[in-house]
Amino acid sequence: MPDILVRHIDDALADRIKDIAREHQWSINEAILFALRRGAGLVTDDTRRELHDIAMLSGTWESSEAAAFRAAVEAFERVAGKPLFSDDPLTSQVPK
Repeated sequence: MPDILVRHIDDALADRIKDIAREHQWSINEAILFALRRGAGLVTDDTRRELHDIAMLSGTWESSEAAAFRAAVEAFERVAGKPLFSDDPLTSQVPK
């Protein structure tokens, strides 16, 4: 894929791109690609809504839901700051 360098991005645009990335938990690059695709007419609100509706039916999580789930799982995987499960019997907290 080709790389394109964009120069002279004003502060307002840079801040908005960062906001979009933060809102969707995307990288800056993903937010810029989304904005470019949408601006070029390759993604419309209708297209996005349809993709989202299909994703909901198939059980796909939004990025914020996936991040919340990952954080919850990570919290449950550690007890008192130590891994809950380990291959090392000396560090594992699971009773035998």
